[in-house]
Amino acid sequence: MIANGRVAMRVELLTIGDELLLGDTINGNAAWMGAKLAEHGIGVTRSVVVGDELDVIIAAVDEALGRADAVITTGGLGPTYDDVTRDALAKAAGVALVRDPGLEERLRARVAAADRPLAPMALRMAEVPEGAGLLGNSAGSAPGLRVELPGGVAYALPGVPFEMRTIMTEVVIPELAERAGRSQVARRTLRTAGVWESMIATRLAEVEALDGVKLAYLPSPGEVKIRITATGPDAVQRLGGAEELTRDLLGTVVYGADDDTLAAVVHRLLIERGQTIAAAESLTGGLIGAELTAAPGASETYAGGMITYATEMKHRLLGVPEELLREHGAVHPDVAAAMAAGVRDRLGASYGVAVTGVAGPEPQDGHPVGTVYISVAGPGSEPTVISPRLPVPGTGAEVRAVIRRLTVVHALELLRRDILGLDAEHDAGDSEEDREDRG
Repeated sequence: MIANGRVAMRVELLTIGDELLLGDTINGNAAWMGAKLAEHGIGVTRSVVVGDELDVIIAAVDEALGRADAVITTGGLGPTYDDVTRDALAKAAGVALVRDPGLEERLRARVAAADRPLAPMALRMAEVPEGAGLLGNSAGSAPGLRVELPGGVAYALPGVPFEMRTIMTEVVIPELAERAGRSQVARRTLRTAGVWESMIATRLAEVEALDGVKLAYLPSPGEVKIRITATGPDAVQRLGGAEELTRDLLGTVVYGADDDTLAAVVHRLLIERGQTIAAAESLTGGLIGAELTAAPGASETYAGGMITYATEMKHRLLGVPEELLREHGAVHPDVAAAMAAGVRDRLGASYGVAVTGVAGPEPQDGHPVGTVYISVAGPGSEPTVISPRLPVPGTGAEVRAVIRRLTVVHALELLRRDILGLDAEHDAGDSEEDREDRG
């Protein structure tokens, strides 16, 4: 891995514990460490999970340092007999475990302060590989360890999440950044909705070719985030240029940056214009309203909503013509348009947004799962209607949840584009490959 003419630091993660292998505990530590290291421009090249077996841990550490400059382990630093990470690192370094007097004193003081008897086994946490560096743990009892090995450096951290995060933030990341020798790392995340991941990557080939800049694509249902990381002494300037080029190449596809959400962007646009929104929901059952009211101050822009799940309620509450419902049923573009105009007018809002369709898991009235119509009715204008092609992943409840989430995202994106006077739909491509890549 080359960055700015230098070989970039390579780090591997090794999470330890039978409970992780057996699925009793979700491996959130690895996810958090990977994200945090990436924020600081430190690349993680591999993440491995092993059980509480001495020889397996030793082999995993040796293999990691055969590929990387540093390995970070979590777990196995507690007082019980299955906590063998210290033993493994001592054996890998060819040294003995020794009792650290300062650690022993600290352990005894913590137990005394809690008015508990000291179990002899607890003193195992005061044993460290001879010559190891201690990494202060202000959040708990067991310190982290730094062990220099022939292939590189091993950092051993507790498996308790808040203890691990404390040591990572206060000690490990600063040390790794210094070892990496990077003077600057700058990062920005741009957000898009309703477009194919493959289309975005294709359009950004010019950005991918920039020196000292790396792109990562982070898809979720209906959205793709583009994380731009720049490194080097001029990282901030590199990032600014890469972001400007990315925005130029993607145009109106980009709806926000960093912590922006679609709902927050819509709220901000409505606030700027002194306008409001009302929602009429069928298959989403209130999810759009929940998104639009998630942030404080939502009452300034969200007039209210109607969940008209039953076909009769679409006529009774929203004024959708009975003959339209009799002729076409509830899943139809004209029904979505009538719902949007109806909720706008009945609640006195500037905009109405409406959704109707089939979330599954079974077809409805001859319409396949994933058939969705979304409409936005703006101030004094005819409603706009789109019918996005939604993927149908998995079966049963999984299908239903994904389609409902995708519908929410597309509805909010259509609303954003309508407020800004943009075309209703993106140029998202139409290939089967794109269809599979759709977030």
